Parts: sequence; structure tokens; C-alpha cells
Amino acid sequence: MVKPYNRKLKPLSRMLRSNMTDAEQVLWSRLRRKQVRGLQFYRQKPLGSFIADFYCPAAKLVVEVDGSQHLEASGERYDARRTETLEAMGLRVLRFDNRQVLSEIDGVMEAIWQQTTLVQGSKNPP
Repeated sequence: MVKPYNRKLKPLSRMLRSNMTDAEQVLWSRLRRKQVRGLQFYRQKPLGSFIADFYCPAAKLVVEVDGSQHLEASGERYDARRTETLEAMGLRVLRFDNRQVLSEIDGVMEAIWQQTTLVQGSKNPP
């Protein structure tokens, strides 16, 4: 089922896809082309009034990669509201900071792998 989104976010999501951070590029290289259990992930996907960094509809999973601005009080409040809204849509939200993605990609991928274990029709690990 397609999740509702604000259509005005489409141009911004396209721009964000063209200008991904280094950490987003690293993670996308591991999520794209159904590399995780044969599941499709999308990048910079509008969901509700937000744009999720990565989204897997089959797993009902949003993966966020946070830069330093997310560590500030206003960023933390925004992220909490965003997570609450996405969870109200029936989605799970995983958050990683840029450092984790860039220096601990195997651990990040393991956490994502674990969150996709219950999806029917997904492929077993190699």
C-alpha cells in the first residue's frame, strides 16, 4: 500500500537524491538493487510531510542517516516528531549517524538485516 505524502516534496526529494551525503552514498551502495534479502529500498522517499532517507515498503522500515545538525536540541525535537509521525503510519524507524555509516557499515547493515527478518518472501542470508 502506498503511504500518503505531500506532493510538494517531490522536487525536493529529487534534489536530495542528486546531492546525497557521503554517508548516504555508502549506505545506498549496500541497499540498492535488492541486496538486503531481495527487498526494494527507495532513497529520499516522501512519506507524510517528511522525506525519509531510505524506505523499504515491504519491511515497513525507514532508515535515517543523521548529520551533526541532528545532535542539536532543535534537531532532536524535529527527529522525535518525525519518528512519532512515521511510527503512527505503521513504520519502524532506524537511525544512524554519519560516523556509524562511514566507520561501522557492517554493524549498520546487520541492524538493518535484523529489522527485515520477518518479511515474507524475503531471501535468506547467503
